[in-house]
Order: sequence, then structure tokens, then C-alpha cells
Amino acid sequence: MKANRWIVLISLIALAAALVAGGCTSSPNAPAAPQGIVLKAADVQPEDYPTTQALKYMGKLLDERTKGNIKMQVYGGAQLGQEKETIEMTQAGTIAINRINAAPLVSFSANMGIFSMPFLFRDSDHLWKVLDGQIGKDMLKGMEKNNLVGLAYYDSGARSFYTKGKAVKNVADMKGMKIRVQQSKIFIDTINALGASATPMSFGEVYSGLQSGIIDGAENNPPSLWTTKHYEVAKFYSLDEHSMVPEVVVISKKVWDTLSPENQKIVAQAAQESVAYERKLWADLTNKCMDDLKAKGVTIIKPDKAQFQRAVQSVYAKYPEYSGLIKQVSAVK
Repeated sequence: MKANRWIVLISLIALAAALVAGGCTSSPNAPAAPQGIVLKAADVQPEDYPTTQALKYMGKLLDERTKGNIKMQVYGGAQLGQEKETIEMTQAGTIAINRINAAPLVSFSANMGIFSMPFLFRDSDHLWKVLDGQIGKDMLKGMEKNNLVGLAYYDSGARSFYTKGKAVKNVADMKGMKIRVQQSKIFIDTINALGASATPMSFGEVYSGLQSGIIDGAENNPPSLWTTKHYEVAKFYSLDEHSMVPEVVVISKKVWDTLSPENQKIVAQAAQESVAYERKLWADLTNKCMDDLKAKGVTIIKPDKAQFQRAVQSVYAKYPEYSGLIKQVSAVK
């Protein structure tokens, strides 16, 4: 009898050890095994646009480097809402990662408004020296108090004027023209300083606005002019390149704080590595769009930028809060 009791006792101990080793998976009430981290990412641009493709590339890097433990689900085409909505959802943690333009970010992080200042950057080389340097890093870091963690900048090219009926060859040609702008005070002040009449309008209404004569023109980068088919109405494209507002990739601070230091490092690195990928896609698309615009009969004008730069100096005087930061940007060589 004693021997039998020892056999039963040993059997029970062995069974308990097996259950512990196996995580008690045989129990129907046991918690499910961890499923990894899923980061929901938003972009208002189409699925094949450079920024959306770059987010997908970032997701690919995360998947590979964490062996599937971190996955990104990228929703392009404004599936999760327009930029203002998605910024608020990112702050709340409903959206983990967001690609947004710096212009609407000013309502959430005031310093981002500097990027909308006209002719802030001398050229694209100057732009990237600033963004990749300490100024750009500090700007990203500064968003944390607004529940956003800045990860990287993407290229958005340069904005120039496209018009119907009359080409813009110099500042004098702007006088009296109704030019569509974003809902941005700096953009409105810039257009008015050039002698035109700034007309805030939804981007989706620009085509019909050009057709009907509500506006005489608008301003944007080559891919936007091409993909919207605004060139069908506006046949003149004046490359004054008055604005270079970057795109910004952010992650919700609420989500960021749930990640381990190791995973934070992996996410930050993947975001940075997606920048070169996006810039290459952007450059290729811009070149293609410029060729296509010429083929469609759009007249390309390269005006003297200096006179445009002189005309907008009054805009700088209206925003003294940016004066120190502007001096720092100008000093970057």
C-alpha cells in the first residue's frame, strides 16, 4: 500500500510539472498566448503614393526585425479620416502611427508652423540638412508634450503656382488673381503679400473652382497637380517653389509608452530607414509627373525667385514668434 501511495504521489508531481512547463494550455479557461503588437497606421494619400508605400516599407522592416512580433496595418486613402481627425485619434492612441503634413500640425504643435513660412529653405539640400540635423530633431522631440512622438520626416517636394488663362512669369502677374490656398493663416498671408487674392478652399473643390472661374489658380507640388488632373484646366505651371512643407511621421505617445525600450528603438530605426525609401519614390514620381505634364501641353515657367522672395518679407514680420528659429534655419549651411 505504501508503494502504491508513493507511485500516486510521484505521478501527481510529474503531472503538475508538466502543466507548468506547458503553460497549462490544456485548461479551457487558460489565457490565450500573447499575439504580438499590432500598430494601426494612417495616411490620407492613396495606397500607391510614396508616403503610403514608405509606411508599408516601415512595416516590413518591423515584421522582419521582430520576427513578426510587431506588425503595422497601414490604412491609406483617408480610410481612417482626414488629417485633423487622425491627429486627434493618434493623440488618443486609437491610431498608433500617422503620416501627416506639417502644416495642419501647427494646431497641435505651434513650432511646426515655421515650415509653412515662404522660402524658408534655399533648396532641397538645405531642407534636408535642417530636417536631419539638430533643429529637425528638436522639432520632433517638441511634440511629446502634445501626446505625439515624432519619428521622421518624409519628402513632400516644393509647392508652386498653376494657373489658367494667364501665366505667372513675375510677381506683377499675380496681382488680382484668385489663388486657392489651404486653411492656413501663413499661406493666406503669403498669397496676399504677392498681390493675389488668397481663396481658402477644400482641395477636393479645386478642379470645379478652376473650371467655373471661382479661382484663377492654385499652388501645389507636381504629383498633386498631375494626380488630380488639375492640369486639364490650369495649363501654366510657374516653378517659384515658394514652400517646402515636409511630411511628418508620428506615433501616439500613449502607444509609445507601452513599448519596451528595445521595441522603441526598433520602431524609431525602421521609421528613419523608411525615409530614404520614400525620398527615392518621391523623386521618381516627381520626375515622371513633370514629363507627363509637359506631354499634356502644360507650359512650364521658371520665374526669377528673388523678386518673389522680396515680396513676401512682410509675412516674416507678422510672425515674430518664429524669428529665433528662422535665424537658426538660415544659419545652416
